[in-house]
Amino acid sequence: MEDLEMSGTKKTSGKSWTGRRVLVTGATGMVGSWLVKDLLSAGAHVVALVMDDDPQSEFYRSGDVNRCAVVNGRVEDFWTLERAVNLHETDTVIHLAAQTIVGVAHRMPLPTMEANIRGTWNLLEVCRLHRGLVKRIVVASSDKAYGEQRLPYKEDQPLQGRHPYEVSKSCADLISTSYHVTYGLPVAIARCGNVYGGGDLNWSRIVPGTIRSLLAGKRPYIRSDGRFVRDYIYVKDVAQAYMALAGRLADRRVCGQAFNFSDGKPMAVMSLVRAIQKVMGCAHLRPDIRNEARGEIRDQYLSARKARRLLGWRPRYALADGLAETVEWYRSFLGGGRA
Repeated sequence: MEDLEMSGTKKTSGKSWTGRRVLVTGATGMVGSWLVKDLLSAGAHVVALVMDDDPQSEFYRSGDVNRCAVVNGRVEDFWTLERAVNLHETDTVIHLAAQTIVGVAHRMPLPTMEANIRGTWNLLEVCRLHRGLVKRIVVASSDKAYGEQRLPYKEDQPLQGRHPYEVSKSCADLISTSYHVTYGLPVAIARCGNVYGGGDLNWSRIVPGTIRSLLAGKRPYIRSDGRFVRDYIYVKDVAQAYMALAGRLADRRVCGQAFNFSDGKPMAVMSLVRAIQKVMGCAHLRPDIRNEARGEIRDQYLSARKARRLLGWRPRYALADGLAETVEWYRSFLGGGRA
C-alpha cells in the first residue's frame, strides 16, 4: 500500500492522486462538496454516494456532479455500498455520510443511530469483503465522540458520548477501530472541531445562520447563552485534512489511528458571532440570545498536535480569512443581501 504525497500546507500534487478511484459518501454535504473539488483537481476519479439530489448543494451548483460517477442510495443499505465499491472498483474510501445535526438527533435519535452507526458498519464490512480493491479508508468522526471530559481533547482519551448524537459518533469511531484491530482493515479516523464554510445549508448552525440574518439586516440568533466554547475550522482545511490522512495510510504510525483536526484557537460562540459581524460590517445588530440549547456539551475543543507531527498537517486559513470567503459564498448564494 503506497503513500500518496500530501501536505496540509499546500495543495495536493496531481501526481499523487491521478487515476485513484475514490468513493466519497455524503458527497453533497458541505465537507463532501469541497473534498470532491480537491480530489477532482488532484486528478482522482470520484465516485459520489448521493442520498437525495439537492440543487442547492455546492456539489451540484458547481457542476462537479457532472465530473463524478454518482451512486444514488443510503449508507443504511448494504447493497448500495457494495455496488459503489465493487462495481466502481474504488481503491480509496472517505466516509462522510451521516446525520450531523445535534438537535435533530436529540428530537429523533433512531434515524441518527441508523445512519451514523449502521451506515459505518455497513461500509466497513463492504470494504472487508473487498480487501483486494480497497487500500485506504478514512472515517469521519467528530469531537462530539469524546463526550464531556478534560480539555483539550486528545486522541488517547476514552470515547464517552452520552447524548444521542455523541453516542452515534462514539460508536462509529469504535467500530472503525474494531475493523482495523480484528481484520487489519486500512482505516484511520478523523475527528474535527466545528466545521464552517460555504455550502452549509443547515441554518440552525451558528455560522450560516448568523450570516443569513446579517445579510437580511436582522439580529443574529444564538441558541445557547453565547458562552459555549468551541474550536472552528474552515472547510477547505478539513478537505485537505482528509486527503492528508488518506495519503498516509501506508504508514504504520497512521493506519488504525485517530487524528484530531483543529485550528487550536477555541472561542466562545459570542466571540465567533462578533468576528462574523466584523467581517460583514454589522456590529450594530445586537445578537438575540435565546439560551435554549439542549443536549449539547458546554465546552469542546481539540488538540491537533498529533496531526501536525505525523501528517505534517496544519490549517492554512486564519479565522478572518475563512469567514471572509464564507460570507462571499453566502452573499452569492442568497442573491446579494444587504449588510
